[in-house]
Amino acid sequence: MRNKRRIFWAAAMRDLREDEAPDGVREERLRATSGLLRGLDLTSWRGRSGRRYVVGVHPLTEGELLDVTEAVILAVRRDADGAARLVAAAAAGPELRPQARRAWIARVKSRGASELHIHRLAAGASERAAIVADLQDDVGEEPALTAPLRAAPGPGR
Repeated sequence: MRNKRRIFWAAAMRDLREDEAPDGVREERLRATSGLLRGLDLTSWRGRSGRRYVVGVHPLTEGELLDVTEAVILAVRRDADGAARLVAAAAAGPELRPQARRAWIARVKSRGASELHIHRLAAGASERAAIVADLQDDVGEEPALTAPLRAAPGPGR
């Protein structure tokens, strides 16, 4: 009598991938911070690709947004049951004007946002843009955080 079980790894890996298929953009609380008395203001978002992005949680205030450069910014609202809903996702760079940031805050507030979730670990502008695209599953057409400064005209122009 043989007690050996044969595992077909290709089938097992396929089943594992199918079981863990991402079901849309969602917030996932960090288990590492759940046991702390005063929890860190960190959470994470899972993108359509399955990648996870750790973010800091901040109040939705003008001062918070004006201080942020080179990050991915998520505007979030909380449902009555505490579930986070993504209102808007945008990439912020240092070239954005303060008035464009203020207008973005007003637009996302009008859509019910109450928190800013900020991901600061993206390596550059192209990676920030890819993260925004990955997280835009539920927000559809979101208010863009754009309007970079125009280059100053050179001498003699």
